[in-house]
Amino acid sequence: MGGQNGGVAPHVLIVGRLSDESKGVRGESFAAGQRYFRAVERAGGVPLMLPPIASLLDHLPESLTRFDALVLHGGGDVDPRRYGQEPAADQLYGIVDDHDEVELTVVNAALAIDLPVLAICRGMQVMNVALGGTLVQHIGTEDHWFATHPVELTAGSRIAKAIGSDEATACHSVHHQSVDVLGTGLTLVGTAADGMPEAMEVDDARWAVAVQWHPEDTADTDGQQQALFDELLRQAKAS
Repeated sequence: MGGQNGGVAPHVLIVGRLSDESKGVRGESFAAGQRYFRAVERAGGVPLMLPPIASLLDHLPESLTRFDALVLHGGGDVDPRRYGQEPAADQLYGIVDDHDEVELTVVNAALAIDLPVLAICRGMQVMNVALGGTLVQHIGTEDHWFATHPVELTAGSRIAKAIGSDEATACHSVHHQSVDVLGTGLTLVGTAADGMPEAMEVDDARWAVAVQWHPEDTADTDGQQQALFDELLRQAKAS
């Protein structure tokens, strides 16, 4: 499984976004935040972007076998209809059907072949929905909107082992939603002091984890946060 071979650096897939804010290109563009790519590069991987083109999904099962790991990153909200609800919060934003379609398909396909996965912020929510879970459409507080806080982790969890501690001390959060009912085969392994779900893992996966905060924001200066990407690449190299 995977495209890593011998001394070749592992290839890490990052799903991009439709963007109308890019400069220096003609027409509409695809984009993804550089911090995810930089963190993967520091960990020894080669980050590559998949554009969110739904018609490409027919080629996904074959294409994913050429990659060694997957990063699902932050972004707008998942359409509540994807988890059996009608939109009910005025704060919903950034819903893009192609983003939902591509990422939900990608995460299920990646888990099917036991690809190492690091799901971040929206990525955590996508993973939960992909496995049949639901989301809180708006958490009703701004305490996790551009806020830094500690996260308590379950001892022995994959994330705790990755960072070498049962507490991630400085986690930068930018979210107004959270996971609600956990999807099938997921275990919550991290919470903030206010009880906010902050980390979860796929039980029967080799290494598929999700965090609600943004480790890429401070990974260049915070060893705990970079360690999540480092462990993702260690798992990729072991595949």
